[in-house]
Order: sequence, then structure tokens, then C-alpha cells
Amino acid sequence: MKKGMTYKRAGVDIDKANEFVKKITGIAEDTYSKDTLGTIGHFGSFYKGKFRGMKEPVLVSSTDGVGTKLLIAKETGKFDTIGIDLVAMCVNDIISCGARPLFFLDYFATGSIKANMAVNIIKGIAKGCKLAGCSLIGGETAEMPGLYGAGDFDLAGFCVGVVDRSRMLDGSKVKPGDRIIGLASTGVHSNGYSLVRKLFSKSEITKRYKDELLRPTAIYVKPLLGAMAKFDIKAVAHITGGGFYDNIPRVLPKGTAVSIDRGKWKVPAIFGTIREKSKLDNEQLYRTFNMGIGMVIIADKGDVTGVIDFLKGMEVKAWDIGEVIKWARREVII
Repeated sequence: MKKGMTYKRAGVDIDKANEFVKKITGIAEDTYSKDTLGTIGHFGSFYKGKFRGMKEPVLVSSTDGVGTKLLIAKETGKFDTIGIDLVAMCVNDIISCGARPLFFLDYFATGSIKANMAVNIIKGIAKGCKLAGCSLIGGETAEMPGLYGAGDFDLAGFCVGVVDRSRMLDGSKVKPGDRIIGLASTGVHSNGYSLVRKLFSKSEITKRYKDELLRPTAIYVKPLLGAMAKFDIKAVAHITGGGFYDNIPRVLPKGTAVSIDRGKWKVPAIFGTIREKSKLDNEQLYRTFNMGIGMVIIADKGDVTGVIDFLKGMEVKAWDIGEVIKWARREVII
């Protein structure tokens, strides 16, 4: 204390933070569209509010994180995909409302900025934004020693999209007889990791299952935008926390339910391993995990083949997995 306590000695290095911003500026700018104004470094981020071809544009917003999948990244030292997960969790919610993602901001908090780790995370976020067709226009990097331990970090994402009011997806058009189309997931995505971490040993996580458990969440934006332009898509549900049982009912009108046929798609092997290790019954598995279906579309029976073929052309596997039925309660029957 004779030399005096400085912010840097307290654990916050402003110069290092500024260098980090310089390193990621070009990464973010590579995601910009013609509607992005300015660059990183201002007190706010700018985006044009002129939406061509829309009679009544409605902004749709979403915020999310990656959960304890971050601990898998920390455990393995692999940080290049976790940013894709962050974007996916937000933009997949946006597209479920029928909206096109416009721009994305991230919040990265850590005990001490480790440049290589942080840059790899931002590169993943930028890649996710490119896959979703949106711009990474800003964010916040917070160095908070004491709140976060050595190597600890957290991520949050914020996304804004737009949809013409007449094309908003709220489930109001859904009726008995409509079909459920399931879109393949890329694996566990970003839910259920608090349980996964209890089931797999440290050795299994860092060696045998590292790539599987860190495989990034699929981003469905471009295939779904294409399908929405060609077909009368009535509703879309993102299968995240709560699985089938909690997410699909969110887009069902009163007096309807969904009947799902589990035999219509091949459940990825990782979920078989989770079932074996956890001894969970089907209800718990389908409430915790996506079980191989990352998104569902509800469409008219006559459009099912066309939608599935279109998605196949966009390199997304999809199956007709069930039906909307008349029912007293909004629920999922598997």
C-alpha cells in the first residue's frame, strides 16, 4: 500500500481491455450490413430503422445466455464455438416469432481478460451472426475480479429483429389437423448441461465427449426465413429449456394439443448415453433435452412434403413427427 493502490493493482487493467477492443473491432465489422452505422467504441450502437417492403414493421427482441455449457468450455479449454451458441439461443427465438434478426450485442464478464480466450469467443459470436445474417454492432466486456474467479466468465446476448405485423407468428392460425415438422438438432445444443455435468466424469468431458458436448447449437434463421417466404408457416417453437413439453404449448391456441410420434426420427446417440447414465424416463428426457429436434414448425398438412423438401435443399434434416389435435389443454402427448 506504500506505493498506493491503483485500479490495475486491484485487478482491472484498462489498457489491456482497450487492446482487446482493438483486436475485436475488425471481427465485428466483418458482420456489418449496409444498415449498420458507425463502429464499435461509441457510447451506443447505430442501426437504420428503415425496413423496406414492410407496411407495419414490428421489432422483436430476445436476450439469453449459454448456461453451464460455459463450464464445459472452461474445462476443455475450447472457446471457439461457445459464441455461436450464444447467438443461436437468441436468434432462434427471434425467428420463432417470424422475425429476421437485425443486430446483436454481447455481454462478456470475467475475472481477468485473457486475450486468446476472449478473442476466440468473439470470433464465435461473429461467426454465429454471419450464419444468422445479422450484425454484431456492440457489446460490453467487464473485468470484475472478486466477483469472478480465475478463468471464470459469463456470456449474455441481446438481439433485435423485425417482422411485418401481418406475418408475425403467434400460433393463432394453428388448428387441429395441422402437422408438426421437426428440424434436426446438432446435439445437446445449450440446455441440460447442469445435469450433463453430473453424469459425465471430468475425463469423459475433456477427452471422449469434448467435441460432442461443445458442438454448437444449430442456427435455423436462413432456412426458416426461406420456408416462411414459400409456405404458410403457422407457428414455430424453439426447443430449448423445458424441451418438448414446455416449448410447443407456447405456440398453441386454446383447445389444442400436439401428439408426437417418437418413432419418426432417429435420436442422436448422445441422448442414448444420457438416458443410460441418468436412468431418466421419457417424460423427464423430453422435458430436459431436445432429443434430436431443435425446432418445430407447424404447417398445413398439404404443405408438409414441400416444407421438408425445401429444408432438405437448405441442408437441414426434417421429419413429419406429429399432429395438432383437439384437446382440452395445451399440452404435448408423446
